[in-house]
Amino acid sequence: METYGTAQAADPFARTRRCFEDLIVELSGEMAGQMTHEKLEELVQARGREIERQLLQDHLDLRALREEQALAAAGHAVSVRGRRRAERGHERRLATVVGTVTVRRLAFRAPGQSNVYPADAALSLPKERHSLGLRRLAVTEAVRGSYDAAKTAIERQCGPVAGKRQLEHLVRAAAVDVAAFYSARIPMPSTREVLLVISADAKGIAMRPGSLRPHTAKAAAGKKRGRGVFRTRLASGEKQCRKRMAAVACVYDAVPAPRRPHDVIEVPGGRSGNRPVRRGPHATGKWLTASVESDAGQVIKAAFDQAEARDPAHARTWVVLVDGDRHQIELIETETEARRRSVAVDLVVDLVHVLEYVWSAAWCFFAKDDPAAEDWVVEHALAILRGRSAQVASSIAEQADEHRLSAGRRGGVKECVRYLENKEPYLRYDQALEQGWPIATGVVEGACRHLIADRFDITGSRWSVEGAEAVLQLRAMIDNGDFEEYWRFHAARERERLYPGAEQGDYVLGA
Repeated sequence: METYGTAQAADPFARTRRCFEDLIVELSGEMAGQMTHEKLEELVQARGREIERQLLQDHLDLRALREEQALAAAGHAVSVRGRRRAERGHERRLATVVGTVTVRRLAFRAPGQSNVYPADAALSLPKERHSLGLRRLAVTEAVRGSYDAAKTAIERQCGPVAGKRQLEHLVRAAAVDVAAFYSARIPMPSTREVLLVISADAKGIAMRPGSLRPHTAKAAAGKKRGRGVFRTRLASGEKQCRKRMAAVACVYDAVPAPRRPHDVIEVPGGRSGNRPVRRGPHATGKWLTASVESDAGQVIKAAFDQAEARDPAHARTWVVLVDGDRHQIELIETETEARRRSVAVDLVVDLVHVLEYVWSAAWCFFAKDDPAAEDWVVEHALAILRGRSAQVASSIAEQADEHRLSAGRRGGVKECVRYLENKEPYLRYDQALEQGWPIATGVVEGACRHLIADRFDITGSRWSVEGAEAVLQLRAMIDNGDFEEYWRFHAARERERLYPGAEQGDYVLGA
């Protein structure tokens, strides 16, 4: 084994002290005395970051010096993972939140084997150039705004440490342990009186051409070949065929809040009496999951997994809120989750979606500016809230016959009647209100707006599946309030992947 001598530096932090003293001298001079406060802020911030970078660099140099001294003191009996030849002069660059530094360390070598660096394990250095602290900052900035804005913010704080493509890679790498984190996490339990609510929805994300699902890509190719109705614009009902649907699901707890129909919708003429309006159940312990890579079935499965972790004995009331999508109902109720888990679920269609169909029917009878249409809708909505959706469907159809509406005028009526008849088993709002259940999907719709629209609808943005998936998962985790805990978990997993023998002492110098 080759050894070498080293000399103890008189002051390992001399360069940091010199930088700090130079800043003090500059702030004490006449030129600084004439600066405005914002110029002083810029000076202190820029020079202060360089002092922090130099402080980190001096510490790393000190550790390299101590490593060499430990090798010299150990003599010729040092072996690191079977490698007995030590070489100095090896270094690597590390981009950090205070700037880029150089890590100097020993390399232990053996014929036909890769080098081993004990200092890398001691520092838990990443495989690539960017530190975990910088990755965390990249996630924080990139999940709330565009990558261009994230790059600008990071350069303002840390200097030129990462480009836009590197930031995209860092964000994708930061999300690799999300599934493992949640599979190992046990949520807080609740009493059996508390409702367990599940809800799901979907929203499109504009994708790069190679990232579309097959049927969407086929439709997009057809439009490029001029198969649309018009050559220069979209016809009514046509899609641009550039979006991929991201599925979103949420699970939350809610204390039952019994109500009456007129607590939900004000009766025509206004409420009478002084009784305060009863509010609906309040969502607590919200947990979100979203995916553009997985299909709706997998996302709903993840939501049911979370619900089952909260109530493994199936002792609580499970309420599932949907927007009426048939495929979604089949996934929840008849095909997979509820039946496979042998759990009873109470499925409720979102009231707001029902009201949209009632309004569509109203425009078949009233002019667009007729205030009587609102009273008509309210009367039918109150009847639906009392559990009479079948009677409402019959009443609307009979009214259309009485008015002798033509086929062209019956479109809204036919859609409303068909919807009320098909969804009648899931419109038991009288039971839902009496039991204190939620009857609207506002929680998951708000999640769609926040998770997807606020970040992915930036003008001109186009996404790959991997990039969109990472941002979606990280935004959901931040919304869940789990990011701090996840980052500790992710850092530990990264160390296990890169240095599997570090905890057993395989990387430690020893005689």
